[in-house]
Amino acid sequence: MRVSEVGLLRLVALGLVAPRTDDVAAIVRHLGAVQAQELPGALTSLALRTASRSRDAVTAACDTEAVVRSWPMRGTLHLVPAEDLGWMLPLGTPRPRVQAARRRGELGLVDADLDRARELALAAVPATRAELFAAWEAGGLDPVKGRGYHLLAELASTGVLCFGPLRDGEPVIVDVARWIPSPRVLERDEALGEWARRYFRSHGPATRTDFARWTGIPMADVDTGIALARRELASMDVDGTEHLLDPAVPDRLAAHRRAALGVHLLPGFDEFVLGYADRGHVLAPDEFDRIVPGGNGVFRPTIVQRGRVVGTWTAPRGRLEVTPFTALDTRTDAAVARAHARLP
Repeated sequence: MRVSEVGLLRLVALGLVAPRTDDVAAIVRHLGAVQAQELPGALTSLALRTASRSRDAVTAACDTEAVVRSWPMRGTLHLVPAEDLGWMLPLGTPRPRVQAARRRGELGLVDADLDRARELALAAVPATRAELFAAWEAGGLDPVKGRGYHLLAELASTGVLCFGPLRDGEPVIVDVARWIPSPRVLERDEALGEWARRYFRSHGPATRTDFARWTGIPMADVDTGIALARRELASMDVDGTEHLLDPAVPDRLAAHRRAALGVHLLPGFDEFVLGYADRGHVLAPDEFDRIVPGGNGVFRPTIVQRGRVVGTWTAPRGRLEVTPFTALDTRTDAAVARAHARLP
């Protein structure tokens, strides 16, 4: 089985090897953002990066206003540090909002509906999605056939609403101004530099194209961010392409190489797979369809060994089922079972 040095470095940079803290907000701040349209998987991804492997620590971070869930980039739900949501939204939402404006007409919504939705929402929150949609329906907005979801995403993209605490496992929508009373304020270029620094220090080795795909921002903004962050990053050549990373990651890999080489079970939308435009360092092109069958956008949970994805897994009713890309030996089978038993 081949070893992917890039994959091993990424496991370390992403905090999946030798995690050192239970400060979930610090972990999310380090990662920049954590894809979270599938919330249970996102909670597991973060718990895997805590020293105690604690889901309770992750939910507590949401409940205590440290971490929120919104649509900060690519029109996709992410968990982000609450204090940083305000400067992320202007960078990551312009392109998705252009697409949303086109969709709004198809849904039969006009600007007055957005104003009415905002007014009703701020009177109704904190509320679950079902409670908010009920308030909109009572106010005459008819939040069916995608209309309610569109209104919620638009109000989140403009910094009015976000998901905050969990109520019996159900995300609760809150008023951003009240839930995040002291947001961090950054000038545009400063924010681009901050985002680039966080991305490459947490996801590197990674490329300029990887960062562009992850954020969805224009290449001019990508280059501005990289130029401002570069002095804090190391550069390495991989097959003729520059990759940027945290200068400390190679030494940390050397200290924890055995753990990095071992078996890791990851949720389907973990940053190890999702965080890059080019996944070829950890996954063969002909194997991608086995993770996302039919290209439907639903990523299966993965098995990682020696820095490469070697199969997928699921656990219906708690019973582990493994689908390897090639046959696993007895020792690896046992390691997969142990990794599953230790999942948060």
